[in-house]
Amino acid sequence: VAHKVKQSPSMGFCLLGLFEDSESGSSVGERTRSLESLIEMARRGEVDVVYLALPAGLAERRLEEILRYLGDSTASVYLVRDRRSRSAGDELSSRQVLPSFGRIDVLQHITVDLGGVRAVSVYESPFLGPERWVKRAEDIIGSSIALCLLAIPMLIIALGVKRSSPGPVFFKQCRYGLDGKPIMVWKFRSMTVCENGENIVQASKNDARVTPFGAFLRRTSLDELPQFFNVFLGSMSLVGPRPHAIAHNEYYRKLLGGYMLRHKVKPGITGWAQVNGFRGETETLDKMGKRVDYDLSYIRHWSIWLDIRIVVMTVFCGFAHKNAY
Repeated sequence: VAHKVKQSPSMGFCLLGLFEDSESGSSVGERTRSLESLIEMARRGEVDVVYLALPAGLAERRLEEILRYLGDSTASVYLVRDRRSRSAGDELSSRQVLPSFGRIDVLQHITVDLGGVRAVSVYESPFLGPERWVKRAEDIIGSSIALCLLAIPMLIIALGVKRSSPGPVFFKQCRYGLDGKPIMVWKFRSMTVCENGENIVQASKNDARVTPFGAFLRRTSLDELPQFFNVFLGSMSLVGPRPHAIAHNEYYRKLLGGYMLRHKVKPGITGWAQVNGFRGETETLDKMGKRVDYDLSYIRHWSIWLDIRIVVMTVFCGFAHKNAY
């Protein structure tokens, strides 16, 4: 794999290095580093793609463990078949490469050819090739229409926010976007505070920080309307996993396996979890776990028709919700 990457600059890859698994019996040589160091680099967002070319006889539990560790990152992960054990005329299939792991959050089964070396994805975005342009066209058209239709209502809301309490009209908070890269998410200010630090307390029922006008905006989701600018400019999408505060991301990624995989796509104004009732405060770990389950299900089963369905569900029954406060 490394040889093909070096030989083919047109693939667009920059070879970061070779990493060996010390627990699989191979020793780390002078030109390689430990797999543990790769996992840490992936967690820090320093790795875009990982190709696992581990020995065919590696214990399933060990491979599962490695995949779980890499699931706490936004790196795309592929399994490469060891061609040394391939018999003549034997064709590669996902069954031969990808183990049957019911406990692994596999996102996409995509087979790729690296100049004759075949690999199948474990963690990958659905937006590769034409799908990416379809999704972007959907976002540009949808956000443009929304901004034109909502221009006057947004102006009225802005005046209401300004008169409701001292402070700015808009609230900007740093959150994780595509591939875990920080983005600034816009909202109408609904509280007397503008928290954007390491410790952010989720809004709860009868929260004293929420202004009376802000409570109305949050209950009807009107405070989210400025995020159509985020969509139009490309940092967000109309449909996708809702972005969480960075402090919440760092907290929940330690508790929920595969949590960071929800960042394999752009965050959305609305999402599959929200239209299924999982929005608002997540006072229990189970509630956040259910939200993540729906987010990962969206990534696995994405289609333009699923996006349309989510938008329609949001328009007719998703704006106001008993859990929004």
